[in-house]
Amino acid sequence: MVTFAVGLTAAGGFMAWREAGRAMTAELDRRARWVARAGADIGLIASSFSGLLPGFEDTRTWEATHERLRQLKSIVPESYILSADNTALVTSFPADSIPIGAPLPQFELYRAELEEARLVGDASSFPFRGEDDRRVQWGFAVLEDGETVFAVLMPADHLEPLETLQNNLLLGSIAAAVLAAILAAVLAGSVVRPMERLSRVAIRIQRGHLDKPVAAEGGHEVGRLARAMERMRVGILERDDQLRLMLAQVAHEIRNPLGGVELFAAAAAETEEPVERARLIARVRSEVAALNDIINDFLSYARPMSPAEGASDVRGPIREAVELVEAELDEHGGSLEVELPSTPLLALVREEHVKRATLNLLRNAAQASQHVRLQASTQNGEVVIIVSDDGPGVARELRDRVFDPFVTDKEQGAGLGLAIVKKVAEANGGRVELAGPSQSTNGKGAEFRLYFGSLEDPPHAVARPE
Repeated sequence: MVTFAVGLTAAGGFMAWREAGRAMTAELDRRARWVARAGADIGLIASSFSGLLPGFEDTRTWEATHERLRQLKSIVPESYILSADNTALVTSFPADSIPIGAPLPQFELYRAELEEARLVGDASSFPFRGEDDRRVQWGFAVLEDGETVFAVLMPADHLEPLETLQNNLLLGSIAAAVLAAILAAVLAGSVVRPMERLSRVAIRIQRGHLDKPVAAEGGHEVGRLARAMERMRVGILERDDQLRLMLAQVAHEIRNPLGGVELFAAAAAETEEPVERARLIARVRSEVAALNDIINDFLSYARPMSPAEGASDVRGPIREAVELVEAELDEHGGSLEVELPSTPLLALVREEHVKRATLNLLRNAAQASQHVRLQASTQNGEVVIIVSDDGPGVARELRDRVFDPFVTDKEQGAGLGLAIVKKVAEANGGRVELAGPSQSTNGKGAEFRLYFGSLEDPPHAVARPE
């Protein structure tokens, strides 16, 4: 950050200084030429100097021209009229210091500028420091004969602001570096270091070390990230606990059917009676079917569920679930009452999810009672499926945990039926709830309500026939 700030400030300052220098140099050059040209226009005529020879310093022409140049000292410190060979004709200095024809060595450095003036009419030199350490600049203008040149030395103090700008830019760069260093230190303390700590926490979580909580961090964004990581850690712990519980439950639930299979298979192998062997093999098949149901429950709960992409008529999957449970109830003399509307009942849910959830609710009710009732309708913009029974109901101590996995009051089963129903509902943006005793339509037993989002203006293309 410091490098970037200093680099940006220095680059911007250099570009500003360079452009300002170019502009001021161009302006000085223009003014030097203008001053020389203006001085040449005050009445200096080249033909009047053609007869000036060494020793003619006391002539009227020389004295009048010298007086004019001397009066220019309020504007320019020095001025000269140069002959074709760059020697002095008239200057702003007294005759005894610079007489006519005196060589002027200071102009040897400016032969190119003098030639330029004789070719194009005027020229100027680069600024330089004079004897008094002040910045000055030469301006040249050719007279009408094309050979005689009027030279003026003018102040070039306009460059002093450029030096001030340069110093200010240097100070600005130093100040920017200091401020950037302070800001970098602040960011390092409030952002970078906390992010490094959170990065180490993420690596620790990735390696499976989940016992240590994520420490709270200050700041809005970093603090929010720390809280999110803590929720993630807790969620992973809960998932791991749930997986361990699931594995333990799987081992427990599978062990019993496998023990029965082993026992009945051994007995069938030892008996010679065909009828007894058939009975034992039927028991083996029954235990295998129970084992398959347990495995299917675990797979259904563990498998991720994708939400519906469109609407479905839920009456079809409900009827499929009803047919399966009706056959099971008929074997034990039970009954199943079903109330479905005659018009399509469209919900934003997958059909296979509706069948799975409804089947679990119906089987749950059929295991608790001989008489089961199912109703489906639209209420308050939602499709609701109500499954009720007249059994003993849900124990008070289980009501708050009835949808948790592995919670059951039955001797058989993994306790995943209602947990799967809840997962199906939430995967499709719905919900499931256990009605209280006072809310139940039959006033006793248990009543579960499954809700899905419905369509107020359903498309006819998705309606399923009766």
